[in-house]
Amino acid sequence: MTEEGLRPSPDPKAAPGEGLRPSPDPKAASGERLRPSPDPKAASGERLRPSPDPSGPRAGGPLEPGTVAAPGHDCPLCPRLVAYREANRAANPAWHNGPVPSWGPRDAPLLVLGLAPGVRGANRTGRPFTGDYAGRLLYGTLLKFGQARGQFLEDPNDGMELTGCRIANAVRCVPPGNLPTPAEIRTCNGFLKAELAAMPRLRGVLALGTVAHNALLRAYGIPAARFAFAHGTIHALPHGLLLADSYHVSRYNTSTKRLTPEMFEAAVSALLARLAA
Repeated sequence: MTEEGLRPSPDPKAAPGEGLRPSPDPKAASGERLRPSPDPKAASGERLRPSPDPSGPRAGGPLEPGTVAAPGHDCPLCPRLVAYREANRAANPAWHNGPVPSWGPRDAPLLVLGLAPGVRGANRTGRPFTGDYAGRLLYGTLLKFGQARGQFLEDPNDGMELTGCRIANAVRCVPPGNLPTPAEIRTCNGFLKAELAAMPRLRGVLALGTVAHNALLRAYGIPAARFAFAHGTIHALPHGLLLADSYHVSRYNTSTKRLTPEMFEAAVSALLARLAA
């Protein structure tokens, strides 16, 4: 479920956004594209903030003194990921082999949220979606729609810049088998909360797959069942934030035609149009 070639999970209930069947949604079949929140507080106009979490930053304001807003290069929080990191460092000492930092301007109105680094992609290069197949469709689309400038050469030194968006992952370290565990996703959610709290102009999130979608909801304290993942849907979260869903831009999804360039471009275009409205 990482940036590079995703494969179907042996769990029949796992991650429809990353290569399996999408979750059934009766509203999606009806053509309904927007799911406004029934929350009566939404009418107040109060801005949604990440939910409080004792392991993460204080929600809705400046970070608490001493709060770690991003993992260090030797983050010790997930033993399985630490062991895999050390194995990769031993095998490939010239690679980044650490938590991959988010990239792009913090004052951007849009956050693109992926799942986790690919072992030969961002884990190698240190830049999200750079060095493996997934970045080709993502960055090509961002360049086409004016969210980046330059040329994507699958190299962090290619000089490309993000101009209208920022990119982050729900899990910062590469997981074995391309799939983080639920516990690892929960542990890293504190860093996602900090990411969201540090983006003062954030108005929309493009979630690449079910795990990214659910991680975003968790960061805001919203039950996942309230807003089901559905490719091409734009959810209006409480207090105004837009959450747009797309299947992950992985080699597996694109090679099987679960996600085509036209489908991805349509999802990006629709979200950008809503943000510009």
